[in-house]
Amino acid sequence: MEGIMMRNKGKYAIAVRKPDGEIDVKVDDYKSVIPVPALQKIPILRGVVSFVDSLVVGIRCLMYSASFFEEEEENDKKDKKDKKEKKKSSEKEEGSDTLFVAGTMTLALVMAVVLFMIVPLFVSRRLGANLPPLGRSALESGIRVAVFLGYMVAISRMKDIQRTFEYHGAEHKCINCIENGRELTVDNVLISSRLHKRCGTSFLFFVILVSVIFQMFVHSDNRLTQLGIRLLLIPVIAGVSFEIIRLAGISDNPVVNLMSKPGLALQKLTTREPDAKEAEVAIQAVEAVFDWRAFIAEKNSPPGSGQSE
Repeated sequence: MEGIMMRNKGKYAIAVRKPDGEIDVKVDDYKSVIPVPALQKIPILRGVVSFVDSLVVGIRCLMYSASFFEEEEENDKKDKKDKKEKKKSSEKEEGSDTLFVAGTMTLALVMAVVLFMIVPLFVSRRLGANLPPLGRSALESGIRVAVFLGYMVAISRMKDIQRTFEYHGAEHKCINCIENGRELTVDNVLISSRLHKRCGTSFLFFVILVSVIFQMFVHSDNRLTQLGIRLLLIPVIAGVSFEIIRLAGISDNPVVNLMSKPGLALQKLTTREPDAKEAEVAIQAVEAVFDWRAFIAEKNSPPGSGQSE
């Protein structure tokens, strides 16, 4: 989609390049779908909350971005009948959007479970029927990693997805530009790195890695029991992966940096070099929710310069 979402504390912004070339920016409050503030402070559990929130906000942003292009198609077709049928009250639209988000999120989770859990489990049981439990677990892990990498390579070759990945790259470049103390200009953004340790791609890598480690200790002769245990472990795996990616974002420890390298390598598949127009969209999304000038001024100020004598 032709847009970028940026979040900072309690606000998030969506910047979209509309079909007429203008940039639309929408700023909204970031409200958790699990309104229990205490959970956001507990390790592991806060990762589960963040994972669910990210899915919901991401789907809503995609819907918002797509709406501009749906309107353009309607205008081109000049189909008045369809326009009348699509007119609804704001309350009905909100309810419909909520159901759509819930349905889309559920479908995405089900597909992920089938592709990355059920398929590797049952294929490994068939191919490794004569292997010991540890051998079957190792085979299942290999299949899961292969499926994950194959999926990443496949979607990275899709034309529409490549456009989305260019905006993904622009998002990373903006963040890296600011964190390196550069002014947020198009030229500075374009020369910044498109890889970042706090990326969702790195999170997915850690999800796969953590799930492989966990499954090594989960054995059962019953396939349904095995699958049930894996399903119950999903929130735990997401929570642990969140803690790892959180640590990677705030630490320059050599071990942590080494752990981050595979995720950064995967980002070469899920990001592309953006053009100047895509960088402009990303910049507007950042500026809607973040005062980068104040951040850079504080970052570049000498130690103790902000303290009164």
